[in-house]
Amino acid sequence: MSEISTAITSGQRRRASAIVSRVLSYPAAYIGTAALAVYALVAQPNLLNPLLLMLILRQAAPLGIAVLGQSICIRLLSLDLSFGGVAMLTSYVLTSGLLPLPAPALITLCLLMGVAVGAINAFFIAQLRASSVIVTLAMVLILGGVATAFSQLRAPGDAPDLLVVIGQARIGGVPVPVLVWLALLIPLAVFLRTSVFGRYVNAIGASPRAALASGLPYKKVIFAAHIVSSVLAVVSALLILGVTGMGSLDIGTDLALNSLASVILGGVTFGSGKGGVVGPAVAAFMLMFCFNLLTSLGLGEPGKQMVQGAIIALAAIIYAANGAKQRA
Repeated sequence: MSEISTAITSGQRRRASAIVSRVLSYPAAYIGTAALAVYALVAQPNLLNPLLLMLILRQAAPLGIAVLGQSICIRLLSLDLSFGGVAMLTSYVLTSGLLPLPAPALITLCLLMGVAVGAINAFFIAQLRASSVIVTLAMVLILGGVATAFSQLRAPGDAPDLLVVIGQARIGGVPVPVLVWLALLIPLAVFLRTSVFGRYVNAIGASPRAALASGLPYKKVIFAAHIVSSVLAVVSALLILGVTGMGSLDIGTDLALNSLASVILGGVTFGSGKGGVVGPAVAAFMLMFCFNLLTSLGLGEPGKQMVQGAIIALAAIIYAANGAKQRA
């Protein structure tokens, strides 16, 4: 009888261990989102109201779009920290009135600026083999300096009506920024999973040296990734302007750090795309939900900074652990 009991207990332990291992194999974003939802159900059930969840999704949309580009860069053992500068200059160009052009022309100009910024970043990173951290941080300073200098002549003002309509409108109860996010996320996820480019990203992330030796277009892929990342940073800034309705030199300052945090939480690490595109997207929502929960608990900005700091520290550890691969 005791042998039967022992066998049953042993089987239960193995099943429990298997369940725990399977749960832990999922990206932290899934586990964290579930845990936050359970906590909110007990402590702040109002946050789970469908209307509030839609508002949080709308808040998460700009970050979720920026995360798409960041995740590709990180899978290629690179980084894009220039989001803040891109968003700042985009905000200034669109709201200052310095260029007397219609909104569609200004938006096109900003998108072209994103292409140029991404190409410049990629040139230094891929062609000159410079550190992506240093290059993209330098770009933040340059773009921020340009925007700040011109703001002495004319301060940022109201966002164009076209962007405000996009930022505030709903279709079937769903905010348009969320629909824009999905319209970019789903095709990109399919493209990375099924295209030759996606296979190149996986191969280069696994071993840049082997990819170069085998003749893969390493430089072209890096260029494409950083251009896409900068263009998506512009789109993210456009949505932020649409939601806030006002230009500011502070717009997008958290995009780089929050996008990095979302990618890591979403299961994408340097050289690995395990979390795919969906994992970082879930993490973007999780961060916005977490920040709203902290605000409702009275922690606000201090709590937000602590969460960001903890996640960035984790990202730094992972980045250092993969340093040898990045230099290969």
